Amino acid sequence: MALAVPDAVGEVSRVELEPPGWTLDVDRVADALALPFIADVVDHPASGGPVAYDDRSSFSLSVNHRDTYTGITDRDRALTIERLAAAAAAVRDGDYDVEDFAEEFRAPGHVHLLRAAGSLDERKGHTELGIALAAAADREPAVVVCEMLDDTTGEALPVDAARAYARRHDLVFVEGSALVEALG
Repeated sequence: MALAVPDAVGEVSRVELEPPGWTLDVDRVADALALPFIADVVDHPASGGPVAYDDRSSFSLSVNHRDTYTGITDRDRALTIERLAAAAAAVRDGDYDVEDFAEEFRAPGHVHLLRAAGSLDERKGHTELGIALAAAADREPAVVVCEMLDDTTGEALPVDAARAYARRHDLVFVEGSALVEALG
């Protein structure tokens, strides 16, 4: 079972400015739960179109667990993430469907769901790397991903600074290229 504790969720939110995304394996979870690409369902002129890094954004719905209050607190987001992990595992095991999801979660919310591409051969982004790593570890087909941002420039945190952050906080640091080589 996944472990999402409020302190860890809060740390992710304070380390970077981009909200963390909850990545779901498209083949097994996102499709089973009928989670759309958000750009396909939002009827607004600003919705959709190409993004600088790919053909489309991976964003799907944003959700809160129904047992949360506002959904924004570290505790509320941790509960939502914990229950998303359990839901992903239940989908993997064939014990959960779109109706179960709708009973347990509400949209919109404060945890952004992302749809991973089918494999690392198709796309080698954070979203897909997280799912490949979860599969290699025999974990739920769902992970939290985020982009660490430099608090001075607002740009992506340089690799050396991310490595130093990991060292300071006793975290494992692995570059995406190493994961692609090992898991691709």
